[in-house]
Amino acid sequence: MKTLLKVAAIVCGVMTMACKTQTIVGDYATYPEYKKNDLGLTYTPEKSTLRLWAPSAEAVTLRIYAEGVGGEAIETLAMQKSTKGTWVATLEGDRKGQFYTYQVTVDGKVLDETPGVWNKAVGVNGVRAAIIDMADTNPEGWEQDKQIEVKNFTDIVIYEMHHRDFSIAPNSGITNKGKFLALTEQGTLTPEGLKSGIDHLKELGITHVHILPSYDYGSVNEARLEDNTYNWGYDPKNYNAPEGGYSTDPYTPEVRIREMKQMVQALHEAGIGVIMDVVYNHTFVNDGSNFSLTVPGYYYRQTEDGDYSNASGCGNETASERPMVRRYFTESVKYWAKEYHIDGFRFDLMAIHDIETMLQIRAELDKISPSIFVYGEGWMASSTPLPAEQQASKHNGLKFPRIAVFSDDIRDGLRGEWMSAGEGGFATGKVTARQKESIKFGVVGAGQHPQVDYNLVNYSSAPYANNPTEVINYVSCHDDECLRDKIDMVAKDATPEQRKRMDLLAQTIVVTSQGVPFIFCGEELYRTKGHIRNTYNLPDEINRMDWSHKAKYADVFAYYKQLIAMRRNHPAFRMATNEQVVDNLKFIDSPEGTVMYTINGAAVGDTWNEILVIYNGNREGVDMVFPEGEWNLVCEDGRMQLDAPRPFKGSDFYVHGTSAIIAYR
Repeated sequence: MKTLLKVAAIVCGVMTMACKTQTIVGDYATYPEYKKNDLGLTYTPEKSTLRLWAPSAEAVTLRIYAEGVGGEAIETLAMQKSTKGTWVATLEGDRKGQFYTYQVTVDGKVLDETPGVWNKAVGVNGVRAAIIDMADTNPEGWEQDKQIEVKNFTDIVIYEMHHRDFSIAPNSGITNKGKFLALTEQGTLTPEGLKSGIDHLKELGITHVHILPSYDYGSVNEARLEDNTYNWGYDPKNYNAPEGGYSTDPYTPEVRIREMKQMVQALHEAGIGVIMDVVYNHTFVNDGSNFSLTVPGYYYRQTEDGDYSNASGCGNETASERPMVRRYFTESVKYWAKEYHIDGFRFDLMAIHDIETMLQIRAELDKISPSIFVYGEGWMASSTPLPAEQQASKHNGLKFPRIAVFSDDIRDGLRGEWMSAGEGGFATGKVTARQKESIKFGVVGAGQHPQVDYNLVNYSSAPYANNPTEVINYVSCHDDECLRDKIDMVAKDATPEQRKRMDLLAQTIVVTSQGVPFIFCGEELYRTKGHIRNTYNLPDEINRMDWSHKAKYADVFAYYKQLIAMRRNHPAFRMATNEQVVDNLKFIDSPEGTVMYTINGAAVGDTWNEILVIYNGNREGVDMVFPEGEWNLVCEDGRMQLDAPRPFKGSDFYVHGTSAIIAYR
């Protein structure tokens, strides 16, 4: 399978307990669907009502605790069976500040306690749900906060980050290191006096941050944060509550909620949207998950012999096609969008989910705000019983409009096949016909274009995007080696300066291609992770951004900044429809190892009437012929010069090795 095996699958290395085989059988089609919006906690100062969907339960016990962990229950109640498979209990009086769990009996077996699946607030380590008043969690001015408005999704420039990576380094200048609040601090500086933190993001010019999982996950002990345990967070525990490790107080449920809202608010005030990385495709454990302890078997797909199916590579996969699973995922993203004003969702291993579920999620989010961006990985880690035609895979992308997929085609075209650590791509000097055509496929936004030979595209023999708004172009992310490290590994014979040029060329192609560009945090600082491929649970010393690089590689940062500014200022690089791309983007025959095309900027309202773009993946320079006339060069020989373009008149032109040309007239 020539796709990226999601790191969630790799994380299974610390999840061996989740990978055991358990026969799970149930007549799930007979389970009733509950459609009202009162599952979980309904709080008022007068009473708290708790409703749990558990259709296979013979009995459900509700336990009330004074604390989020430890101690005995201060109250125990038998919940009453209600409609459509639900159980209900009412607690009189103001119970704010108390915690609760459910204990379900199925087939005569009393299961372990669980906070349930519909909880929205938890105590330390997420073992007990909390009774809170959500109004208490709103920071000042929250009522005026709202999602960032987006005209076209191609206007977005995504910056993927991990909370700890971005702020934990001693030289970050940030006080709340590794916390939600890190992204609320203004005026932070590196020791060299350069902007860091949220001011750095504004300076760079990105529009949205994609933050690695921020819901409550299982691999970090929130009671021992002093251990500085690191994990990416692809091990879900409580989907609708923030991770306590990113708060200043994981014991107090209101704190983690309020601080996450403060982060969103601060980013919005800076004009930056917040994208949440969601992992609905699997859970951290199998039998001990909140899903299994509530309705055993129902939330997961099974093999023919009744074992857990494992398309995630982590011991299980969720069954999105079942009505109450679909409802759960849909209501979860709606909750994050409404309560936390989240601007987008990135779906981990999205192909595990069925198309109908993703379409329903898209439709429901549109009711909240059509500016909310949805995208995901259009692949999975292993096989699934879900029929291929129902999978939300990239090859079915034309079936789910307004949902984007990652392009591993342009990624591997630029850097080399991900499975071959020593193999390079176009940007590192491997300039085969397949690499060239994969780059062209990325340039047109993964759609239909008469000048692309789909038989030569890396992993796709046909387009999978209706419009450029439905594809994510990238060359690096948290998975695998970061870009600099990959280049170091495949271009060992190159000089340090040549390797830097490879980095700049790769990102130039990403940012100038039609579609939505995606940049991994720290790439703009020429980041390295010590050439280590999988860093999901490695120390901060490996994963953190070194902010001294902003001064050390000031030329790299300046290039990225100008590149992003150029894209945001010129609609020709972010056309919204495939029709526009076909009509206005034309490839020109060019020498081996190069890609050359023009864009009719005037036709899409650009101040640059005509744009010429050339990518030279060859290490050596190439003599090329420009369309005759007067041109202004804003990118050449590894430099961006937006403010002082170089005039050029003529046709014969020398394009330096490993570089891009961007010119206009």
